[in-house]
Amino acid sequence: MAKITYIEHNGTKHEVDVPTGLTVMEGARDNNIPGIEADCGGACACSTCHVYVDPAWVEKLPAKDDMEEDMLDFAYEPDPARSRLTCQIKVSDDLDGLVVQMPEKQI
Repeated sequence: MAKITYIEHNGTKHEVDVPTGLTVMEGARDNNIPGIEADCGGACACSTCHVYVDPAWVEKLPAKDDMEEDMLDFAYEPDPARSRLTCQIKVSDDLDGLVVQMPEKQI
């Protein structure tokens, strides 16, 4: 289990425990975190679970694969260094303390 902090665009923080094996997107969905829509259900077929990863965590996450890179092209104001799709980040104990911030909107 990992404690993950989701920060809405307006600054509201949601700190939740997400079980190992789920994705960061599933943790948001299961805890009714606003700002992550996950329209495709985690199939990496949209960009509606886009977040900005806290700079301290960018290098600690597994690298983006080509499909995630392609989908991020459709995200709202992607940041080349910090943008990730939460459906592609699998939760493990190593992610305990992860902080992600939602963009102003999902498209």
